[in-house]
Amino acid sequence: MPGTTLPPFPDDIPTHPLLIIDFERIKAGDQEEINTLWKAATTIGFWYLKNHGIEDRVDGMFEMGAETMALPLEEKIKYEQGENGESFGYKKAGAFATDATGQNLDTVEFVNISKDDALSYPNVVYRTYPSTVAARMESTVAPFAQKAADVSYTFMAIFNEKLGLPEGTLARLHDPAEHSGSELRCTRSPPLPGKIIADRVTLGSHTDSGSLTLLFNRLGGLQVLPAGHEKWLYVKPIPGYAICNIGDALALYSGGIFISNNHRVVPPPGPQGEFERWSLVFFLRPANSRILRALVEDSPIIADAVKQRPGRNFEPGETANEWRARRIRNQRIMNRKGPETWAASRGTEYAPMVA
Repeated sequence: MPGTTLPPFPDDIPTHPLLIIDFERIKAGDQEEINTLWKAATTIGFWYLKNHGIEDRVDGMFEMGAETMALPLEEKIKYEQGENGESFGYKKAGAFATDATGQNLDTVEFVNISKDDALSYPNVVYRTYPSTVAARMESTVAPFAQKAADVSYTFMAIFNEKLGLPEGTLARLHDPAEHSGSELRCTRSPPLPGKIIADRVTLGSHTDSGSLTLLFNRLGGLQVLPAGHEKWLYVKPIPGYAICNIGDALALYSGGIFISNNHRVVPPPGPQGEFERWSLVFFLRPANSRILRALVEDSPIIADAVKQRPGRNFEPGETANEWRARRIRNQRIMNRKGPETWAASRGTEYAPMVA
């Protein structure tokens, strides 16, 4: 339950080091900090973020999530995502496979809230939500969505300049005036007490479908597998810090300059496994109509990057909305046809040997 006193992350568990970015220095235009951000985004694609100004909105979001997950299943299921590729709404545990066999199912439940619904409330853009969400939409959900979006757009402006794109290019691709798949997610994973092996996956290996992800969690469980590595490593949560990562859309737009990295969720290590794992995520995604393709005509830097990666496909031929819907639709176990269904849900960096 959010607010519970939790045991610390174990000292004897190997973790992957991430660079720490100070958002206050980023906003101030500190070039050294901007260069560190660039290094993080173009090497592993993950980084810690401090002084982001979102933390005072996080507790309320966890409270909203706890209130929602406490509703009877028959009430939550009224707001289910469905099987057609819709992202917004409730997802019950066991709706996703966690590997290509289709025999192992996820153990997490979550609620996804459209950024557009949150910021347009009480007007409905996509759908309605459980009463626990609606009751906090204006006081809790919308302020969190707006602040997370502001942080994300600050990064977009910096990335735009570093990529040599015409001013405002990435902002237009993520135009808040056009509806998008940008969303907030609150996730509950049940405790898994006892001796739990770390490779018991609760959310399978994938890359994120959008442009940028901001994660807030108090327990371990997130693992990354950077290119060239053979072993999954935990990312240690740090109090007050967000964990940020690049998604597929930004990797495609940049011609592979930005790294969209494989990650998964497993049980929290050691004594942390005795507790529910809660996480809060903001996904920034391009406007629905935007085509996912490398911006080679807008930046010689990106054009050169594509030439250096002749084996990569930077023209998937889908809009952001089509890309996202396909990914979500193929995650659903009810839509499974075979291992190819799993592969179609994973993202740009999926490889069959990655569990």
